[in-house]
Amino acid sequence: MAPMRRGLVHVLAWLLATGAAVALSWWGVHTVMAGTAYDPPRAVPITAAEAAAAHASPSPPATSRPSPQTSGAPRPASPTPSRPPARTATPSPTTAPPSSPTTSSAPAPASDVKPYDTPGGRAVFDIGPVSATLVSATPGTGWSMQVWKTETWIRVEFSRSTDRVTVFCDWHDGPPHVDVQTY
Repeated sequence: MAPMRRGLVHVLAWLLATGAAVALSWWGVHTVMAGTAYDPPRAVPITAAEAAAAHASPSPPATSRPSPQTSGAPRPASPTPSRPPARTATPSPTTAPPSSPTTSSAPAPASDVKPYDTPGGRAVFDIGPVSATLVSATPGTGWSMQVWKTETWIRVEFSRSTDRVTVFCDWHDGPPHVDVQTY
């Protein structure tokens, strides 16, 4: 009975030590991750020139043909007019007229997404005419990162031991501008 009790005490001690180690590890990771700022990824706006280039490319030819109708079956009504089957495999040069950027129905976005690569990492800002937002900030290998935001500026600091790189974007006294400082 004594060896069985001793084994049970060893298992219980191991379980308690393992549980404490897992809890301490989780708490440490949670504390570190809670201090970082990660913005959700955003889509990069498409310029009018890129949209025009996408519309100017030829579309692939139609390869499916309508199924033949049986002689006794009534033809169902179609909300769109039917078109004859394609006769050639090459697209017609007038299938998609190119659209010009001046006839675009949506105005071009007033912001500009700009990346700033530094020795400590990369910061990407969406810079508008009167303000800016942080799109993403990624530290380089071996570097850590902190982000501060206010109503009129954003600061991203990459650090490694005694090295510091700061990417500072402010717009309190005019349009947004970005300064990169290494110290």
